[in-house]
Amino acid sequence: MKTYTAQTPAAPGYRNSSDPLDPAWRPEPRPAPPPPGPRRPADHQPPPGPRLIQPAPPDYRMPDERPYRRDVPVHAAPPEHTPSPSPQPGEPDGGVSVEARWWADLRQQIVYRAKRLNTGHMIEADQRYGQRDALGPHGVMLFFVSEAAAQPHGYQLHTAYRLWLASPESQHLPRLLADLTEVVGDSITRAGAAGRRWHPLGPQGSMVNGGDMTLPAGAVYVGVGVTTLDSDQGRWQQLARTLRSSGDDRRRSVFDLKGQCFVLLTDGTALHVDRDPHAPIGADGVRCTKPLDPDRVIHYNPHEHLTEQGDTVTRDTWTQLTRLHHTLTGHLLAGRPA
Repeated sequence: MKTYTAQTPAAPGYRNSSDPLDPAWRPEPRPAPPPPGPRRPADHQPPPGPRLIQPAPPDYRMPDERPYRRDVPVHAAPPEHTPSPSPQPGEPDGGVSVEARWWADLRQQIVYRAKRLNTGHMIEADQRYGQRDALGPHGVMLFFVSEAAAQPHGYQLHTAYRLWLASPESQHLPRLLADLTEVVGDSITRAGAAGRRWHPLGPQGSMVNGGDMTLPAGAVYVGVGVTTLDSDQGRWQQLARTLRSSGDDRRRSVFDLKGQCFVLLTDGTALHVDRDPHAPIGADGVRCTKPLDPDRVIHYNPHEHLTEQGDTVTRDTWTQLTRLHHTLTGHLLAGRPA
């Protein structure tokens, strides 16, 4: 049996509610603070007795304390931690020469530029497929550098390219490069007979039709490359028809297709770029005969003889690209220091 304790009735007009959400709730009055005690007089002295902490002598200094100088800011770094000067041109930086870092950075930029151009080539070829101005599966890239003091390594990369319309002559890459090499040789000969100096960017006998069509004064040729839409997935014409096939259960787009690039540079570098949109993270698809990272020590490079690897079409492509590269190098860099 429950029992209830009688509560004292509240005063009239006052509700003894403990719920803060109740409109009639009021906070309990706080007790007044105690009056302050008497203050110590100004001449108060502590009681006599042993002191646990002895005062430091007047001439004592902390270990990290340094004498103040009016000519040195307080936040200035100590003299013994003065940073070493930055390496001058030609001096090694961390055991790697400045020239080696320059070429390694150029290789990385060319890899990025080649991938971007190959992607644009494939998208444009897909949009023009089946039209009168359809693009062929292959193209040629030319690389130049000019001085740019504002850039990290003091140079600016320029890229010009040549794409062909779709035709039977532009389907076979090695034969296309061989024909282009003959055209370049004839252009050099005719310009020399007329008392002119031929340049691949024109204005007469230009071998490019896109990219950086004009170069700043003093731009130097550094390499040639190839962009192709043929890959281990198949030839471009076959892949383009597959994209438009209605019987394919797994529909693909042009952004699912692979592409590849071949590049030769004037320092002897050979680059092969396998652009795969579905490659796993960390797999860049780049094979190079020389290092892309100058700070990474490589004791064995499996791609040292890259131009001799691959199937017959790949080796023939390297052979014809080498002929074109030597023709351009011998003409554009004739008389220049190595």
